[in-house]
Amino acid sequence: MLRRLVLALSSLSMLAAGLNGAACAQGLFGAPPPSASSGDNASSDNKSPPAVDKSPPAVDKSPPAVDKSPPATTPESKPAEPAPVSPVLPGSPTAVVKPFYEHLGLELDPAQRKNFVDPAKTVLDKSDALRASGQGECLDPNMALDNSDYDKLAIDKSLRTIEAVNGDQAKVVVAFVVEGHQHRLEWKLKKVGGGWKVSDLLSVTGEWALSQYQCE
Repeated sequence: MLRRLVLALSSLSMLAAGLNGAACAQGLFGAPPPSASSGDNASSDNKSPPAVDKSPPAVDKSPPAVDKSPPATTPESKPAEPAPVSPVLPGSPTAVVKPFYEHLGLELDPAQRKNFVDPAKTVLDKSDALRASGQGECLDPNMALDNSDYDKLAIDKSLRTIEAVNGDQAKVVVAFVVEGHQHRLEWKLKKVGGGWKVSDLLSVTGEWALSQYQCE
């Protein structure tokens, strides 16, 4: 009986010594770290990819801005003006031709024969003789107008002349518009006795020439 009591006391002593050793070891190494919470473990273990936003992008449905500033204007181009008329020099071929457009029908006046030479003068003389005989007229009364309708205002507004001189020969081209139709005639001149005289009259538009008329 005494022996069992001694063994029990000895076991209690050894257990106490073990508990003291564990306490000492805990004091040397420190308290064990607290266990990680279940939430931390869940966050570290959850490796699923982040959610992707698959909603369509927002569309701007506001109306586009309208530029209300007035459009840039360019200066309107003016129609080309006709070239200025050159002054007519006294005694020039143009000066001889000009009176026939200031007084229409002047070429048929016998008093103007001094301004003509052959072949035009011969045709005009025969025309005068035919008229005097009462057998009618040979030439049109407005040959200077290319036998077109008389409209002096339109002629004065559109009349243009070009002169070319080559020695004792000269040419004056006359252009004008009557009722929308352009006409062009060519006056041929010769220098005789120091002055210019008309030798022929041709129509570029009508394709006739004074020298081709047969007034007999």
